[in-house]
Amino acid sequence: MCISICIANYNGERFLDDCLASIYAQNFARPIEILIHDDASTDGSLDVLRLRHPKVFVIVSKENVGYCCSNNRLVERARGEYVLLLNNDAALRQGALQALLDEIPRTTDPFVLTLPQYDWHTGRLVDYGVRLDIFHTPVANRDAACGRLAYVQGACMFMRKDAWDRLGGFPEWMVSNVEDTYLCSLARLRGGTVGVARASGYDHRQGSSFGGNRIEGVKLYTTYRRRYLSERNRASLILVCTPTVIAWLLYGLQLAWLLIEGVAMTLLKRDAKVWRGIYWKAVRDSLRIVSTLRHTRRQVQAGRKIGFWSYMRIFDPVPHKLRLLFRHGLPHFG
Repeated sequence: MCISICIANYNGERFLDDCLASIYAQNFARPIEILIHDDASTDGSLDVLRLRHPKVFVIVSKENVGYCCSNNRLVERARGEYVLLLNNDAALRQGALQALLDEIPRTTDPFVLTLPQYDWHTGRLVDYGVRLDIFHTPVANRDAACGRLAYVQGACMFMRKDAWDRLGGFPEWMVSNVEDTYLCSLARLRGGTVGVARASGYDHRQGSSFGGNRIEGVKLYTTYRRRYLSERNRASLILVCTPTVIAWLLYGLQLAWLLIEGVAMTLLKRDAKVWRGIYWKAVRDSLRIVSTLRHTRRQVQAGRKIGFWSYMRIFDPVPHKLRLLFRHGLPHFG
């Protein structure tokens, strides 16, 4: 049995040594292969890999294709029975791989697992997986006993390779962001487990590889592109994954709410780019791919094994953005 560790890299020169060293340091008796997809980096990533990590298998992309496509290419090439997607800005703690294997007997197929996530700089717990609110905004779960997880972050995602193949991998129209939520939603729809190993963990420089998604002091920082992709992909996810025709109603409500939120945020921030670069763009671009979403929805729902209420039971009824607003104020877009 082999584990294929797949790392999507774009301009991660300053992270790669730490990430790979954490894999080499695993006290793990089973075979491991390491694969890296370099997504047309413009820094010295390829030199680091060539000179200091010659045994790593590297896929070199001539053009930037995005996180989803990068991981699809990696898993397609992987030879292991299991695959672990690992961000280049993350590092495994000792015993991580064994902890993931030890969790498998407590799962149902298709499972998607992760490890407890810790902040790289402070060592504080970030989450034991993630829940969602009614608008599909992520809510960090810090209860190790919680059995109602919506998804695990793609920064550290473990599953059987044949399950990845059956689920179809990441949808490349998403480019990046929310693809982990999508894959875990598919696993739940098919009666599978989304869970967290009970031991070890991984350290993560949150937001370093793609920008944003970090809190400094009490301020929440993100980027226009990250927020745009998140809003567009979350709305699209609602249409694709929600069981029954109610999906169309929820999709319409989500788009309407994004327009309302976009107007309010633009006025409060006094920044027209918030409207043009995030909210209006997210709604417009989701509608532009609605035929793709409809086709994907048919495929997803054809394999569904659970009903509407079973799918919806993991959602938190309180909008998490309200909590974030009271706690951190308006987000800073960079």
